[in-house]
Formats: sequence, C-alpha cells, structure tokens
Amino acid sequence: MLKIAITGNIASGKSEVEKILSAKGFSVFDTDNMTHEILGNVDRKKLSEEVFRNLQKKKELEEYIHPKIKEKLKEIFASAYEIVFISVPLLFETDFYKLFDKIIFVACDDDLRLKRLMKRNNFTKEEALIRMNAQLPQNEKIKKSDYIIYNNTDINSLDSQVTKIVERLRY
Repeated sequence: MLKIAITGNIASGKSEVEKILSAKGFSVFDTDNMTHEILGNVDRKKLSEEVFRNLQKKKELEEYIHPKIKEKLKEIFASAYEIVFISVPLLFETDFYKLFDKIIFVACDDDLRLKRLMKRNNFTKEEALIRMNAQLPQNEKIKKSDYIIYNNTDINSLDSQVTKIVERLRY
C-alpha cells in the first residue's frame, strides 16, 4: 500500500487535484475536513483571524489538533489498500511528512494564489497575505517533494499532470 501526500500552499489547487483523483476512483482524504470535524461548529472565520494574528494561540490549536489528525490518518492507513491519497496543507510545517511514502506538491504562482484566495474567501489583500506568509515558501517544499504539479493554467493541464503521476505511482 502506498501512502501519498498531496500538499501545496494555500489556494494552489489541492482541492482540484483531490477531485480529479476521486473521479479516477482513488481514495482521497483531506486533513482540513478532519480538522473541521474535530473542531465541530466553531466559527472558523473568527478562529482563523485569532490564530493568524497570535502565534501562541496558533501553536496551542495545532498542539490540540495534530495528534488527533495523526490518529485519524493511522486509522485510514490501517484500512486502506493499494494507494491512498491524503491532502495535507501543512505537511512540511509539521512532521506529518514522515508518515508518507511519496509527496505530490501542487505549485502555483504567488500572484495567482493571492487572487484566488482573495476571491474564494472574500479576503482583503492583507488578510490573504497573512495566510500565505504563514506557510513555508513553495520553493522549499518543491525541493522536498517527489512529484510537482504546476497549476497555473487550466483543468485539462491539471488532469493530464495528475494522470501522469498516477501512472508512475502504479508502476
């Protein structure tokens, strides 16, 4: 069984890669969804504003969530067969990368990510940049990844790149 992480900085297109993999019949899980389940009906916008402006609160939240996510991942791995894909946005900011056999990084130009994030979340430029700058730079993550998907163009290009990676993983 192969444990494959999908990662990328905020607004890079990880969700689109997840959709493509799911459509191809693969098991795909998202740690963001797991986090939402753990936190329950929390006002995520308010929580996000707090933790991105207060590093101590961010650290406390992560210390609470990360062990629970690891347990969920171990459960998934125990019941999976062949290939399982897990989307982990903060893969390299945590030690989660140690749990995976291969890493796929979804890269996207910073200007495009900024535009996507502002539009998707209705953020001001400042709010979007705070979140973008909270993550390690893309070039550092690319060096640590096994496969890179460039998501600067269209869905057909994205699908083609995902298909090529899946073919390599199967062999």
